[in-house]
Amino acid sequence: MFTKRHIISTREFSKEEIDYVLSRAEELEIYAKGEGGKERKSDLLEGKILANLFYEPSTRTRFSFETAMKRLGGDVINLSSAEASSVAKGENLADTIRTVSGYCDVIALRHPQEGASRMAASFSSVPIINAGNGAGQHPTQTLLDLYTIKREGLLDGLRIALIGDLKYGRTAHSLAYALSLYGATLFFVSPEALRMPEEIKMDLKEAGAEVFESTDIKEVIKEANVLYVTRIQKERFPDPAEYSKVAGTYRINTELITENEEVIIMHPLPRVDEIDAAVDGTKNAKYFLQAFYGVPVRMAVLSILLGNGIG
Repeated sequence: MFTKRHIISTREFSKEEIDYVLSRAEELEIYAKGEGGKERKSDLLEGKILANLFYEPSTRTRFSFETAMKRLGGDVINLSSAEASSVAKGENLADTIRTVSGYCDVIALRHPQEGASRMAASFSSVPIINAGNGAGQHPTQTLLDLYTIKREGLLDGLRIALIGDLKYGRTAHSLAYALSLYGATLFFVSPEALRMPEEIKMDLKEAGAEVFESTDIKEVIKEANVLYVTRIQKERFPDPAEYSKVAGTYRINTELITENEEVIIMHPLPRVDEIDAAVDGTKNAKYFLQAFYGVPVRMAVLSILLGNGIG
């Protein structure tokens, strides 16, 4: 399928490849929970090493990659702070990648610069997995988002509202491209200053996706079966004054959910104040389950990249 291939962008996947990853994740989910003794443990990747190179803060992505590798019997080495590495001495990314790829079998790279993962792939002797780069792509987040939607039985005929930071939000960009392969209807809800970039909307429309835009959640909530909420990312704003104008623009609460009691709510996390804590206990809230699904999905990706089957 895509053994030994770099995973840089959602746009490089066919629908068949995505379906294959989601199917493998479902097979591996039983191992992801780590329950049931030896029969629920896997040694698929015994002897293999994952290098997590994270130049930006991360909790879910880094931990779920590490958990995924260990659930498959492999091991992990981590760079979780550039200040604690030779980067602090001035080493460039290309040299770091050349060096680290000699220590491992696969690299998960998070970097603040868009395009860093693609550049790293040109210097690496092992597969590079883009674990998020700037405002660009975050392909494994997209795969776990799709897996969550599939497990909820909503992937076919999906009507989804992507809400919040659609200008800088790499998760929204990656997901929108992938959903265009499934014929989803996309509602983009954001402040004017954070609208989905025009070039992405044009690409989606050319791919046959139905795209609608609004600045008001209430205009679309009755039409959607999924609300995909994103954080307004302060760290992506070059001007703090511009961030202060849009912070807290949208907030999901239990009163809003009464407009559509069957809608499910997703969020790539971390959240700040865009989802009220009272929503956590409702049947609609799926964001913590979504975070867990990162483990079986990344297990699937790692096992496929390294050319190992189920067992």
